[in-house]
Amino acid sequence: MKLSFEDLPTELKNRNIRPSHQRIKVLEYLIKNQCHPAVDQIYKDLKSEIFTLSKATIYNTLNLFLETGLVRVLAIEENETRFDIITENHGHFKCVECGEIFNFNLDIDSKVSEELTGFKVNDKNVYFKGFCPKCLLNINQND
Repeated sequence: MKLSFEDLPTELKNRNIRPSHQRIKVLEYLIKNQCHPAVDQIYKDLKSEIFTLSKATIYNTLNLFLETGLVRVLAIEENETRFDIITENHGHFKCVECGEIFNFNLDIDSKVSEELTGFKVNDKNVYFKGFCPKCLLNINQND
């Protein structure tokens, strides 16, 4: 998403979302921290800035953002829901050592299986897991 921070209230209004201070701050956080944060991480990082913030507010805000297509859910692990501000189709790589998730370009829209003829696909995701270059270097140096 390529928005300036001054444009965030307008972007929310364009999606029929009332631009409250907390919603703007959550959106700003997602744009600044494209690390695919979970609710707990967003809450931890914003709590010192917004004393009245609750996890329920973050959940409600993110659900509203999901409904309007402002964010996507990223569920690489069963017990972990993360949020992605980049809504265009792309792939994700999760490092099994450090846990960081990386974006990579991939033309997911051209990937179609003949086995799904007659199905309606609502969402496409491609996830890879392995070791990022930094962790791989550390592992190789310790061998």
